[in-house]
Amino acid sequence: MTLGQKIAKLRTLAGFTRGFGREMTQAEVSKAVREEFDGKISQSYLSQLESGARPHLTGGTRLLLARFFRVHPGYLVDDLEDHAPLPAMPRHELDDRLDLWLIAGSEEFAVDRPLGEALLKIAKHEKSRDCLVWFGSIVENRQLMERLITDIEPPQSPKRKRRA
Repeated sequence: MTLGQKIAKLRTLAGFTRGFGREMTQAEVSKAVREEFDGKISQSYLSQLESGARPHLTGGTRLLLARFFRVHPGYLVDDLEDHAPLPAMPRHELDDRLDLWLIAGSEEFAVDRPLGEALLKIAKHEKSRDCLVWFGSIVENRQLMERLITDIEPPQSPKRKRRA
């Protein structure tokens, strides 16, 4: 499915969700985005996206539409099935690049210590790629994720005994 087809489908779903009993027009989406999110996206821009005249969104517009339609920003791209597969990269080269990316991420997010440490632990794992692929499959199961997040809380530091 192309980006344009996805936006058209989301306009239809949004119209019924909002009680219109029909798809929202591009102009209605534009107006609602402006009123509800103080964002700016024109009807003509939506038309260009849906027709394929503009095949890609800017990052800001993607986030704005994702918030409006209540979808993950990653949904607002063309599906890969319409494209030729990417050439395979040798596994060790891919793993090395992934580990470097994870290490850079751990440094960038060092202010969030648990996140930085988690990225570094994955980078150090001998099968870091498999860890991320596995995690990706888990996050699709919302109930499991909520349970895991609730059950796996960061350890609390032990309380020190006061000396009398």
